[in-house]
Amino acid sequence: MKNLSANPVKVLIVDDSAFMRKLIQEFLQEEKGIAVVGTARNGEDALTKIQLLRPDVLTMDVQMPVLNGLESLKKIMENQPLPVIMLASSTKEGAEDTLKAMDYGAVDFISKPSGTISLDLYKVKKELVEKVYAAAGAVPRKQDKFSSHPLIERSVKHQKNNKALQEQVSKNKENGQQFPLGVCKKVVLIGTSTGGPRALQKVISHLPWDFPAPVVIVQHMPAGFTQSLASRLHDISPLIVKEAEHEEKLQSGTVYIAPGGYHVSFSQSGHAVEIILTKEPPRAGHRPSIDVMLESAAKLKNIKKIVVIMTGMGTDGSKGLVQLTHRDLIGVIAEAKETCVVHGMPKAAVATGLVNEVIPLPLIAKKIVEYLEDEG
Repeated sequence: MKNLSANPVKVLIVDDSAFMRKLIQEFLQEEKGIAVVGTARNGEDALTKIQLLRPDVLTMDVQMPVLNGLESLKKIMENQPLPVIMLASSTKEGAEDTLKAMDYGAVDFISKPSGTISLDLYKVKKELVEKVYAAAGAVPRKQDKFSSHPLIERSVKHQKNNKALQEQVSKNKENGQQFPLGVCKKVVLIGTSTGGPRALQKVISHLPWDFPAPVVIVQHMPAGFTQSLASRLHDISPLIVKEAEHEEKLQSGTVYIAPGGYHVSFSQSGHAVEIILTKEPPRAGHRPSIDVMLESAAKLKNIKKIVVIMTGMGTDGSKGLVQLTHRDLIGVIAEAKETCVVHGMPKAAVATGLVNEVIPLPLIAKKIVEYLEDEG
């Protein structure tokens, strides 16, 4: 992705390590379309320099002294929202903090290759540059800006207040099963990227506990982060949410997250469908790839599909979408520009001419349910 603007993207680098600040600055300054306007050694320093330097994008370490990345991000998004890219380690704690940062309004994140001081940061140089350009065109969202809609809120309130229903949800999750294994007649396929973790929370948490189909999700994320994403979604959803496993049978009422570093495809035997995980080369830089998932889903016979393409940069998903036939599709949903952090992937999906609905994020869960109910 190249910066086509006459004005370079102004970046402020925030990191408590002088070495990391210098390294990131050197990487970004090699780009003609990027101008590093300053650096900050902690969150407090960053808040001051944002006012003075007016950057377009921040890169910020998650773990810092004085005022850490999460607390700094909260203050930034409350007072003067702007696109922020977090730099995080792939440890369990680092992954959990990164997902919190997405909740607070960070646009995206970079996984450091080898911890806090990454001497090998050059491995993610290209990714960092691409994400800075993408962030410059992103729309930062304050926490929960698009979280509510009256129809959805009433449904969620009913689920939470229904004691018998909650007992059933708990029982289902404890048993790890709520529908018979070996039968898959419909499947929901969701693809998302930049801004996706937050968007997924809004969709998955609003699906009903007795959801009559499996859900398979490709979220562009590196290894070490998708397990934390699955755990987080499981905690806030009536459904079972888990990281997908190789040769695992799809089951209604369960959400499967593609593991970072693996493509997801499918193997079919009658109405039984298994997940197949592969380490084939990345597709257009992505592994997992939405295109790979959809191309494989197109080969599933006598199984109806709902496809949802949400916020993200690039075009992943659009090539796979054209492989699906109208006969197999219940419906295709693209997230509306007004709620996307980055509109690239939904825009590309719409350009295929196969999208049935372009709707804002708060209505996507409701529309998925309507499609399944209409199908019977």
